Amino acid sequence: MISILRNVRIVAVLFAAVALCAGARPAAAIPGCSQWCTHWGTPGSAPGQFDTPTGVALSPAGAVYVVDSNNHRIQRLSGTGVFQSTWGTPGNGPGQFDRPYGIACDSYGILFVTDTFNDRVQVFDADGNFLREWGAAGSGNGEFAHPQGITVDHAGFVYVTDVDNHRVQKFTSDGVYVTQWGTPGAGAGQFDRPIGVAVDPFDNVYVVDSNNGRVQVFTGDGTYLSQFGTYGSGEGQLDHPTGIVIDNGGYVYVADAGNHRIVEFSNTGSRVAQWGTQGAGNGQFQSPQGLALDTYGRLYVADRDNQRIEIFAIDCITPAKTSTWGRLKSLYR
Repeated sequence: MISILRNVRIVAVLFAAVALCAGARPAAAIPGCSQWCTHWGTPGSAPGQFDTPTGVALSPAGAVYVVDSNNHRIQRLSGTGVFQSTWGTPGNGPGQFDRPYGIACDSYGILFVTDTFNDRVQVFDADGNFLREWGAAGSGNGEFAHPQGITVDHAGFVYVTDVDNHRVQKFTSDGVYVTQWGTPGAGAGQFDRPIGVAVDPFDNVYVVDSNNGRVQVFTGDGTYLSQFGTYGSGEGQLDHPTGIVIDNGGYVYVADAGNHRIVEFSNTGSRVAQWGTQGAGNGQFQSPQGLALDTYGRLYVADRDNQRIEIFAIDCITPAKTSTWGRLKSLYR
């Protein structure tokens, strides 16, 4: 009887893992639980291939947009990884790019892209039609020195990490400058090459302070609140972190690029979990960058140097870390 019950529980967990990866949202999530689902992409320039993917965003309609940086384009895929369309060519005209990095999607499906080496933000509709742009090279208000991270809050304000100016700038969705904060340094509210940026359910702004190995938290007007993370490779430490995303429960996921892993923190900055090692296998990374979450609790990771997008189910109903038979079976021996 005990053996039968064990087998029933193993099968139930396996079906749960498959359901999570297929997009079935569980009744109750366990913080710190992740399950590898799949990956998309191979090296190249053909549709569905990537050369240095850095940013990823999801639309309200479920489309997945990937910044294919060294191919100077954006690719749109379905929620199952099927190629749908692409736009962008090398250059500095409207709709052209010079190594774009970040992408964000607002509640209307409008896309905001940091065109990093053109020092501007470009805005597109869901089909890739050019709408507008703002920014120029420089250090004045609304100017940039290699913008990378970008996010949109619930009121529609756009936040951009102005990497080599060591600051964050805030704009309206039409590109009107609102405010900025940050100076070079390692003190509270200072930055050394900020990269990722995200907002929590209360529109607090989380900034990945990459060369300082930490995440800093601010109000929407730039008032410093807190920070977490220190430079290193231990639990909860960060080595040149890049991307960041926050779920509806306030849990924070950081792409720890130099350590080739994802680190999960609570909304108070306590380490919850981490996963990933350096490599090209399932669930491994080579300098992970941009992150995005869908409504089913799946985390999308731009695995830059493996030229792919990896997907994990993070709203788990079991503390298993992978969906392999051996690991799941070991839980019930």
